[in-house]
Amino acid sequence: MSLLPESGPVRALTYATFLRAIGRGLFITVSVLFFKLSVGLSDGEIGLGMTIAAAVGLAAGLPAGRLSDLIGPRGVQIAFSSAGAVLVAAYALVTDFTGFVVVASLVTFAEAAESTARAALVGGAVPGPERVRVRAYLRAVTNVGWSFGGIGAGLALGFDTRPGYLAMIFGCTACYLGSAALMFRVPPVAPVARRGDGPAWAVLRDRPYAVLALLNAVLFMQGGLFNYAIPLWVAGRTSAPPWTVALLALVNTVTVTLLQVRLSRGTDDAAGAARAQRRSGMFLLVACVLLALAAGQPVWVAMVALLGGTLLHVFGELLQAAGSWGLSYELAPPHAIGQYQGLYGMGQQVSNIAAPAVMTTVVVGWGLPGWILFGLLFLAAGLAVPPVARWAGRTRPATVPETQPA
Repeated sequence: MSLLPESGPVRALTYATFLRAIGRGLFITVSVLFFKLSVGLSDGEIGLGMTIAAAVGLAAGLPAGRLSDLIGPRGVQIAFSSAGAVLVAAYALVTDFTGFVVVASLVTFAEAAESTARAALVGGAVPGPERVRVRAYLRAVTNVGWSFGGIGAGLALGFDTRPGYLAMIFGCTACYLGSAALMFRVPPVAPVARRGDGPAWAVLRDRPYAVLALLNAVLFMQGGLFNYAIPLWVAGRTSAPPWTVALLALVNTVTVTLLQVRLSRGTDDAAGAARAQRRSGMFLLVACVLLALAAGQPVWVAMVALLGGTLLHVFGELLQAAGSWGLSYELAPPHAIGQYQGLYGMGQQVSNIAAPAVMTTVVVGWGLPGWILFGLLFLAAGLAVPPVARWAGRTRPATVPETQPA
């Protein structure tokens, strides 16, 4: 795919994704300090509030997916993107912990619903063989947008004033609203009718798909490994200088931006996607071993081990993402893409909730045994994906009825 896709749905999705990512970068970069220094919340209150909000967000995926299937995903995506924009602006009114929990929960619910609807929109607006490549391209665009937003938010952090923080929050709101407006340039996707009397909530009876969502959730915890375990490991257990964390983040961002599309090739069918996730587990195991071995080494040895482990980790991350898109789309019936995306997304949200505590306790707290344990867990999950994907393929005719356009 070229730097900018041809005019049509993908180009409109690109512009909307880029603008939304800038807004997300503006908000995420300043949010914790805003809550702490401007609102006056404690570290514990911020952590507890975000955990509660993440749990509330779990309830959004399946209903948003089902609604997307019934009325079309574009309208659902635009509605929740607009609602999320208004709710982000409501952070400016927060003065205490209760208000913070309420607003954060509503924001997280809206963002989770928007994410599910957007995935369903790609599934309906983009031809089947192109879906994974488009998702990979949009992920690269998202990384670039986050970087731009983070740079802009750095100005607010430099001034460290409430008006500066509020400017970033309202900037996020403006970006979200602009992104929602750009989505009107994506052609609407008509719902697909079920044929026969199959279950309305087909995904809840699809056991192999649920197992694949669970295995993907395990592999998805690699994000927590990078966001929580590696920075704490570098700072507390290795001789590497603190700026190494920023270097590793740069390596990750650049690699994802440059290689996500390339490494997603061949994952547009269930078998190829399953092989990608199997390779992901292998890469993540070796990455865990290398990162663990950085402890107690001279600076240059630690740096080499950390860089090598980070590169292997990002390859595992890229393959995990590509495999997840291929499996989640290819095994979903046309009339239920939304609810299937909702279930798959719920698994990833559970990983996001569990990762901070698990990574800091098991990986950083236990040291080498913790790293090895998680490496083996990643490997086991990756190796299990192909046979479960074959099981899912065998059950498609019986589990999912044939469909026809509405």
